[in-house]
Amino acid sequence: MSVEDVPSRLVTSVAATGLATFALLYAPQSVLPDIANEFRLTPTQASLTISAATGALALGVLPMAALADRVGRRRVIVWSVLTAAALGLLLPLAPTYETLIAARALQGIATAGVPATAMAFLAQEAKKTHVGAAIGALVAGNSAGGMLGRLITGLATDGTSWRIALALAGAFGAAAAVTAALLLPKGHHTERRPSALKDALTDRVLLCQYAIAVLAVSAFISVFNVIGFRLTTDLGLPTGVAALVFLAYTAGGTSAPAGRLADRHGRARITLAGLAVAAAGAAITLPDNLITIAIGLTLFTGGFFAAHAVASGWVGARAPEHARGQASGVYLFAFYIGSSTGGTAGSAAYQAHGWPGLVVLITVWLALAATAAITAQKAQKSSGTPTAAPPVTATVPN
Repeated sequence: MSVEDVPSRLVTSVAATGLATFALLYAPQSVLPDIANEFRLTPTQASLTISAATGALALGVLPMAALADRVGRRRVIVWSVLTAAALGLLLPLAPTYETLIAARALQGIATAGVPATAMAFLAQEAKKTHVGAAIGALVAGNSAGGMLGRLITGLATDGTSWRIALALAGAFGAAAAVTAALLLPKGHHTERRPSALKDALTDRVLLCQYAIAVLAVSAFISVFNVIGFRLTTDLGLPTGVAALVFLAYTAGGTSAPAGRLADRHGRARITLAGLAVAAAGAAITLPDNLITIAIGLTLFTGGFFAAHAVASGWVGARAPEHARGQASGVYLFAFYIGSSTGGTAGSAAYQAHGWPGLVVLITVWLALAATAAITAQKAQKSSGTPTAAPPVTATVPN
């Protein structure tokens, strides 16, 4: 079933939801060096602009999912994107670093309503034959939003300021949020189910996937938190030129083929391959050469998204049906906790030991993630369940 076969209103609304959410969430990442210059911050302090939002998002995922059960998923999604957009328009007015961080934390909490409920909303509202295409539109919106938010701010900063750049990104996010709010179909009532959180937290295979989420995204966000500092400070590039490295985000297209390969060859094997490609890409970025940095970042990004897609799909395949929502929620929590804490830790490593120190740290993280994948494979074999299971819908954080 292609996207064209799905009602255009649904496709447009869910794509706009993804665009708004992730454009607003990651827009400041490409201008972290400029924020650091204005407020006289270290790279580690500047990285909290991202970590405050993703950490708050992580803490808000499970409460937002519970709230959606009470008041309706559509209502939570709409109010989440509109509130996040309003805060995005206020960010450029932040008079101090502390105010900026507080506003970003509030934006993260608001944003949590989308990843907490969007997948379940689509499964509820779309016809069974349309669910895959509708989720594909959401994934495309997520990926495009994350990349466009970073590019808008990075490119707009040259000749203006990071504040004007964030205002433009905020306006883009607000337009997408209003589009989503106007077009998102009215939700239907869903019966509440008893919590199965215990089942999501006691299965060894699932615990390994949560570990992969924390470790892999720690590496990913660390690289993109500090790459701007390396390119602008160490290599002397303008912010607008440095922002073009976020085009490497297009390598996230490896997610779909990775999922198909996992169904054919086993999830553990493809997860390990993705992590290995990511580690190799990180190593290739070591020389102070723009070509090798670009190649390395592309490989690193593609490897990360491949591993992430398989791990999140593994959660859906492994979790019992009654615990699938809770397991996906815990995976999202782990993912964004890793984004927050790992991103800050990676920035601290760069500040203390430079780019080589960061590469060493993320290589260790990726190796630990590989260990978790191997452990998951052994645990799954001991339970008598094959690792090459039928395709399932994965969670889709970015």
